[in-house]
Amino acid sequence: MFRHSRSLIAASAAALLLAANPLAAFDTDATAAFVLDEKTGTVLLAKNADMALPPASMSKLMTLYIAFEAVRDGRLKLDERLPVSAHANSFGGSTLFLREGERVSVEDLIRGVIVLSGNDACVVLAEALSPDGSERGFARMMTQRAQQLGMTNSTFKNSSGWPADGHRMSMRDLTLLAQRIIEDFPEFYPMFAEKEFLFDEQESQNRFNRNPLLGLGIGADGLKTGHTQEAGYGLVGSAKQGDRRVIFTITGLGTAAARAQESESIVNWAFRQFAERTVTKAGAVIAEADVWMGAQDTVGLAAKDDVTLLLPNTPGSSVKAEVVYTGPIEAPIVQGRQLAELIISPEGLPEHRIPLFAATEVPASGFVARMMNVSQVLLGRMQTSPEDTM
Repeated sequence: MFRHSRSLIAASAAALLLAANPLAAFDTDATAAFVLDEKTGTVLLAKNADMALPPASMSKLMTLYIAFEAVRDGRLKLDERLPVSAHANSFGGSTLFLREGERVSVEDLIRGVIVLSGNDACVVLAEALSPDGSERGFARMMTQRAQQLGMTNSTFKNSSGWPADGHRMSMRDLTLLAQRIIEDFPEFYPMFAEKEFLFDEQESQNRFNRNPLLGLGIGADGLKTGHTQEAGYGLVGSAKQGDRRVIFTITGLGTAAARAQESESIVNWAFRQFAERTVTKAGAVIAEADVWMGAQDTVGLAAKDDVTLLLPNTPGSSVKAEVVYTGPIEAPIVQGRQLAELIISPEGLPEHRIPLFAATEVPASGFVARMMNVSQVLLGRMQTSPEDTM
C-alpha cells in the first residue's frame, strides 16, 4: 500500500481556493498581540501571544467573569447592595469614587467595572465573592478559575490589575477570556458597548468608556482597555460585521492614540483581508481514490458536512490543497468509511485537515476478476528485471 497525494480536487472547491492570495502577517507595533476569528477559530495573528505580561485593567475581565458566574448561579443578585470597605475606598486611578460604608448594587458595580474601569468597584465585588472575604483570597480564586478555563499563562494578585509583582496574563489568555464572556454571558455582553455610565452626578469626572473603537461604525462592541506605566496601553477588543466576529488583544503601545490607531487597523485588516469560503458541500465528491480488488477501480471521496474556512480574500495566487490517502484501498468499502484527508494550506494561516469519506459503497469484485487482478500483479513482478528491484 502506498501513500497517495493528489493536488487536483473538484472544480467547485478549486475555484474557491483560487480566490485566495498569500499575504503577510499584520505588522503590529504592539509588544504582544493575538487576533482570533471567533466563528472558525482561526488564529489570524499571534505575536508573543503566550508571554505572561502585566495586563493592567484588562485583567478586570476575570473579575467580571467570576461575578457573572455568581449572578447566574444565584450567589449574587443584581439588586443586592454590597458594602464598600476601607480597602476598596483606598484605591486611586479609575474609580467610581465610592465612599467607605456606603452600599452599592451589584448591577452598578458590574457596570462601573465594565464602562468606567472602577478599581474600587472591583474590590467590592472581590471581597463579596472571596472564599475568605479578602481581595487576596479572591485573586487566588481568579488564578484557579483561569486555569480551569484553559488560561495557562495567567496569575492574579488582585482583582483590578493594579500593578503588583507576579500579576500576569498572556494575550492568548485574554482573548480566550473575552471569547468566553461573549459566548457564556450574552445577557451581560451588551454592557461592554455602553459609551457612558454616570454613577454619581456629583462625581462626573469618570463617566465615559475608554474603548476607542466604540462608535466608529466598524462593529466594535467591547471589551476592555488597560494602561499602566509598566504595561503600556492595551485593549481587549471585539467587533462583529455580518455573521463574523473578530476578538483581539494587544498590549505595550506607547500612547492612547497609538492604541486607538492600532486597534482600528487590526479590525479593518481582519475583516477586509479574510473571508469565509465554502470549500465543499456535504456529500460532494471532490476526488477519487484507487480501489484494489473492487467491483470498480475508484471510489469517490467526500466530506460529511459542509466545509467553510476562513481564507485570504485578495484575488491572486492559489492556496495549496491536496487529497492524501493510503492506497490503493482494498474492497469491500462501506459507504461513509473514512479514507482520506483534504489538506488545505493557506499561506500565513494554520493548515486545515478535513476528513474525507467514501461517497459510495464498493463491493469486492467477483472471483474471476479477483484472480485476474492477482495474475496481473504476479505477471508484472515476473517481468521486472533484477536491476529494477535494486
